[in-house]
Amino acid sequence: MKLFYLCSLLQMSCCHSGSHSLWIMGTYISGKTPFPDFTGYVMLDDIAFAYYDSNGNKAIHRDTHNASYQMVDANDIDYAGHFFEYLHERVKFRLSNMKKYLNNTDDIAVFQRIIGCELPNNDHPGTMFSIDGYNGETVIVDHYDADQDALRLEWKWPNIVSKTWIQHVNLTLQYRIAYYPDCINYLQRHLPKERNRVLKKVKPRVRLLQKTLPDSSGAKVTCLATGFYPRHINLTLFRDGQPVSDHQITGGELLPNADETYQMRKSLEVSREELQYHNYTCTAEHLSLDNKLDIDLEPEWESGTTIILSSVTVLAVCVCVLGATCVIMIWCWRRRKGQGSQGSLSTYSSAPNIDLD
Repeated sequence: MKLFYLCSLLQMSCCHSGSHSLWIMGTYISGKTPFPDFTGYVMLDDIAFAYYDSNGNKAIHRDTHNASYQMVDANDIDYAGHFFEYLHERVKFRLSNMKKYLNNTDDIAVFQRIIGCELPNNDHPGTMFSIDGYNGETVIVDHYDADQDALRLEWKWPNIVSKTWIQHVNLTLQYRIAYYPDCINYLQRHLPKERNRVLKKVKPRVRLLQKTLPDSSGAKVTCLATGFYPRHINLTLFRDGQPVSDHQITGGELLPNADETYQMRKSLEVSREELQYHNYTCTAEHLSLDNKLDIDLEPEWESGTTIILSSVTVLAVCVCVLGATCVIMIWCWRRRKGQGSQGSLSTYSSAPNIDLD
């Protein structure tokens, strides 16, 4: 099962430089836990501005960077509240069906849904898609192309369509007349209010460091980048001027900082001989940089002095951004038994008449 499942899905939003996105996220958890059974967020790009949980049954304004700043008006918050009530019932229904379909008898189970739309570089409305996940496994992904008025569905368990999902409404029609127009209109209406925040450019601080491994058999070479915005960055490790292959690299996850910037690290373990006879460099490419940034290897470093946040701090930041959602996933992962993959996604070129919402 994947850790920080919802956090990883968030990296898909605004994944292309210059694009902007609106995302609604909901998590339902069954079983006895210290968390609300349902939590939800609304985000414009990286800014979380609305929060809802089943304990309060009311959407509230939440800006994790500036608590006193009201990004949206009361009507927007009320609208979000009504949508979350609907989403709560939908994900609860789907979790129940998934447990039956997979004969899951675990005392804890989690179902998540993310719905979002995007404005690409030219401000022409882009695609909209939703992702459903059950216990860290992707169940279905919807891709709606408004230009073609086409919906593509990817199922992990195709048989679930006839066994657990109610078939009575054309989903393509739902996207065409409701979901897509509402999402794009909301994004276009609020993006101008937040242009100074979402269009800011902050240069990354980049270092290439080495540290001897505990058994002294070699060293770890790590390229560190932090403090950059927007989130998209190309970070590449080179050996003698040639990119190191991905299968040799560890890390590479995008992580949030507390000041609405991001960080990333990529590492490579090398032997003493490799470190002595090869030249290692790191290159960063980012929207804030006029040219790519080439960094040479620095002397030995101590882990306590690194500019990158510790794993504990990173976890705290992620919780700040997404509230209890990611904490729920970790807590449940520790409680649950490991569940193996049960097949691969199947792709359908046309949409069946299914109510997926």
